Amino acid sequence: MLSKSRSERHQTRSEHSSSTSFETLPLILVDGDEPTGIATSSAAENVVARDWSPLPWARGPLSASVISALQRKPGTLGTTPPVAGIDALSDDDFALALYLCYEIHYRAVTDAGWEWDPDLLRFRAELEQAFQDRLRDEVVDVRARFPLDVVSALEELIRAPSGPSLSTYLLESGTLDQLREFCVHRSAYQLKEADPHTFGIPRLTGEAKAAMVEIQYEEYGSGDVAEMHSVLFGNTMNALGLDSSSGSYVEVLPGTTLATVNLVSMFALHQRWRAALVGHLAVFEMTSVEPMGRYSNALARFGIGPEGRRFYDVHVIADERHAVIARDRMVAGLIRAEPGLGPDLLFGASAILMLEQRFATHLLSAWADSRSSLLPRKLDAS
Repeated sequence: MLSKSRSERHQTRSEHSSSTSFETLPLILVDGDEPTGIATSSAAENVVARDWSPLPWARGPLSASVISALQRKPGTLGTTPPVAGIDALSDDDFALALYLCYEIHYRAVTDAGWEWDPDLLRFRAELEQAFQDRLRDEVVDVRARFPLDVVSALEELIRAPSGPSLSTYLLESGTLDQLREFCVHRSAYQLKEADPHTFGIPRLTGEAKAAMVEIQYEEYGSGDVAEMHSVLFGNTMNALGLDSSSGSYVEVLPGTTLATVNLVSMFALHQRWRAALVGHLAVFEMTSVEPMGRYSNALARFGIGPEGRRFYDVHVIADERHAVIARDRMVAGLIRAEPGLGPDLLFGASAILMLEQRFATHLLSAWADSRSSLLPRKLDAS
């Protein structure tokens, strides 16, 4: 059940720890269990105290390599599996491995020393290159005729037909369970909403920086913790009977979902992708008003009160103004200051639009077949 509490999930994991498909991996500690596999004395010395949230189940060799390492001391990554022959936009194992490499920059999921561990950064770079290659396979190359036409090109991208609407489906015919699933999918990003884009602030200058700061300030509740958008989304999850603690549902999120989160983290953590991050944020702000209204009405259809709908209602109001700030000051300001970054900005916008459509198609296809769009709670031994 989606509403299972974190403690119940961890108890279940402990009871079934021997059924994972990756039993032979060395020294995987979960929730204080005894090590699975045989550990040498030197390996045992490298185990670190677990004072952070439990890591998810591995989904294959890539994520297993990262998860095993993150439960040891930094500097012990060892040999990693090859990153080849994988669809980096949808593969569950690949997406989880890259997600965890990024997540250590946001919250305490492991020893803080892993954040800048050279070997892990090299492995992350391999994953990122595969991810970027697949993005370039799928993203249409959009270029403005002149640098200052970037705003018009961005608006054309947003207006282009994009397939079926997830928000319309949930409003008109979605079930309560499907609405819960949707919120579970979104939790990987919304529970840290604003954090990825905030990495862009020191990378910008002038009007673009000031505009991003204004948008981000309101994303963080204008200084009121109760109004922070991440907190409001947690309230929505609670109203739906879901666990709103960070990372609660990562292990059931498919690669198609994690790809949308990995995209913004990749843009956020690299100076060279600062314009792509601006394009990504601009798309969020310029496309959200109508969908957010539909999601709020969908929640109301199932009797969710104002507190549970506030996350969406706030966006309906704020993003109408944010859209103008993003277009006229953040995007236009960046291009005026650095005209050569137009292609990167449009790439970032195109990439999120493409991944969001893949995400919507995944959910709607699963629901059309009367099945869950989430992964099973654990992987059974094959």
